Amino acid sequence: MISPEKIQKLPDVPGVYLFKDAKGGILYVGKATSLRNRVRSYFAGNLHETRGPLVVKLVEIAEKIDVIETDTVLEALILEAKLIKKYQPYHNTKEKDDKSFNGVVITNERFPRLLVVRGREIQDNFDDPAEYKAVFGPFPNGGSLREALKIIRRIFPYRDSKCTPAEELPSGKNPRPCFNRQIGLCPGVCTGEISAKDYARIVKHIMMFFDGKKKELLKSLEKDMKTYAKNHEFEKAAEVKKTIFALKHIQDVALIRREKTPEENLAVANTSAEYVQNNNRIEAYDIAHLSGTSVAGVMTVVENGESVPAQYRMFKIRQAKGGDDLQALKEVLTRRFNHREWGMPAIIVIDGGETHLKYAKEKLEELGIFLPVVSVVKDQSHKPKDILGDGIIAAKYNKEILLVNSEAHRFAIKYHKNLRGKSFLS
Repeated sequence: MISPEKIQKLPDVPGVYLFKDAKGGILYVGKATSLRNRVRSYFAGNLHETRGPLVVKLVEIAEKIDVIETDTVLEALILEAKLIKKYQPYHNTKEKDDKSFNGVVITNERFPRLLVVRGREIQDNFDDPAEYKAVFGPFPNGGSLREALKIIRRIFPYRDSKCTPAEELPSGKNPRPCFNRQIGLCPGVCTGEISAKDYARIVKHIMMFFDGKKKELLKSLEKDMKTYAKNHEFEKAAEVKKTIFALKHIQDVALIRREKTPEENLAVANTSAEYVQNNNRIEAYDIAHLSGTSVAGVMTVVENGESVPAQYRMFKIRQAKGGDDLQALKEVLTRRFNHREWGMPAIIVIDGGETHLKYAKEKLEELGIFLPVVSVVKDQSHKPKDILGDGIIAAKYNKEILLVNSEAHRFAIKYHKNLRGKSFLS
């Protein structure tokens, strides 16, 4: 029997836990946002009511528990799948039919695709090794896997089934960027912007990450960056530098929020406040235009209660139609979060009501960004009337939120007038 003292000493960090029997045989492998909280949840008094008979039996026969800490929940999810594949624990395989698990397949093509497939599909369609480079999994939770791939794709853009390589197009047909290329999630396979050799390097890095070789991957990237710099290929060196930064600062709040246990749900409820406490960067976004012309988008920054003008950014709206504030906001957010090297905010502030707040959250989630978002509602005189969103965040950081929002409005008007002036002169 696993003692309460043993559980209490477990680390409050992400990782993987392994339930073992008296002989050391692995009974079950699971991942956790907090190893301590997750394992403790198995020994709650109401286990019979909240979990199935298989879990109850697991707790009864388990004599030992081992844990492996990871830097992030994303890495815990990948390690969990790797260990399930390696050990085939009884309680994992009985909990869910192997054929309903999800796997990640990297196809064996000149420009490989990365696909999510069911276990049955892997058996039926990918049984020939010539069809694929690698298969990773099984991943027990399809939703968590999809969230994980959003994060990975922001770090390593890849081709999916909706992207046709430019070199495979019929003669005379001009290549067009796929949707994911337009938002930075495809490296340009469809437009011929990337060679097969450079794309193969991206695929290799993805495979290393799924193999749990993050340290080796970082060393490889740092070596590539130095080589590019030595050969005066400074744009490529800068891109690799961005990738290294993203790997060292993985944002996986989305995965944290998918955890289900009561204790961890409480921890998730406090995640935003704790994150803000350790990261005092607050960003605000605003859009300004005159009857749909000279549309300007901006980002302003407040850190430790003070504005940081050197980190303000301007975005000339290129795609959104004039007067469509929501589409303009989407464009600004998409372009901003293509620049992870700017750092990540603790709070995102926008201007507008419930519609704007809901829209911003949805678009950020599409980008794989799961951070606290609040919106500042104005009265007819354009003065702050209310702050919508997380009430705890709004109350605790009221002064900073209003400051960064005011700066965004001022900066957007200034940039808009500048654009109008240039338009008038031209």
